[in-house]
Amino acid sequence: MRTCKRYTISGRVQGVWYRASTLERAQTLGITGHARNLDDGGVEVLACGHVDMMDELEAWLWQGPPLAKVEHIESVDIAPRNITGFSTA
Repeated sequence: MRTCKRYTISGRVQGVWYRASTLERAQTLGITGHARNLDDGGVEVLACGHVDMMDELEAWLWQGPPLAKVEHIESVDIAPRNITGFSTA
């Protein structure tokens, strides 16, 4: 079953390779979408993929790359989208 979610990640997530690392992880899991910086210092991740892979991505988002310090993640289910690839906007 395919699902899509929008994650808003806060903490030390800009300037620590969070988006690039998320792109690599998403591509490994076959997830499509994007990761982009937000003006408030957070990162937005829009992701679509198989439920099991999405669960794995969400667990990884809490960890992030070594220099990141994730403090909070807001997760919202969104309508399925037909997105190809994964980008860092």
